[in-house]
Amino acid sequence: MAPGAARSENPRTARSEKVSATREAILTVAERMFAEHGVFTVSNRQISEAAGQGNNAAVGYHFGTKTDLLRAIVRRHGDRIDELRDAMLAEAGDSADVRDWVACLVRPSTRHLTELGRPTWYARFGAQLMTDPVLRELMVDETFGPSIQRTMDGLNRCLPELPLPVRIERGDMARHLLVHTLAERERALADGAHTARTSWDAYATGLIDAITGLWLAPVTAGP
Repeated sequence: MAPGAARSENPRTARSEKVSATREAILTVAERMFAEHGVFTVSNRQISEAAGQGNNAAVGYHFGTKTDLLRAIVRRHGDRIDELRDAMLAEAGDSADVRDWVACLVRPSTRHLTELGRPTWYARFGAQLMTDPVLRELMVDETFGPSIQRTMDGLNRCLPELPLPVRIERGDMARHLLVHTLAERERALADGAHTARTSWDAYATGLIDAITGLWLAPVTAGP
């Protein structure tokens, strides 16, 4: 390639890198602010200012609506969590052990949080979305992909006698336990408070114990 051609491409490359860095800065700041203050109390303008953007419309320019920004944050983490889950599913194979499938639900998230280092905000961000009826649909839409479906299929194969209403009920319970206990530990770490387990891996073990017990608990016949 001629030197002149190479030089002509440099401005475009520099601009592309700047845009990418700006987007990453906005995503990081938005995730933190949403996690700490709630989605509806934080404006796009506040996010732009906190991300060091002179243009208060930077969030809209790079992401569009606040809903688009939320989706971008979820996808930023979701792809890696899916990769981790796919690896666990390959190890689980055709397991008939409920605990193996519960582990496939829990450990991808805790391993991802470990990879992120400290501090993290994604667990609290996820809890914010899951407690709002509209935002919950967004979170479910973005995270309930093939790896989750395969995990739930494996779990259901281990529990053929569990009545459908109980299966649905316990699925809701397990989801709440997972989402909110991860957020609580993340909050404790951010506050420098004591945590019962010393690592995300150890915490996952306790959470898997609890959720496995929930799925295997006896069913009391009702009216």
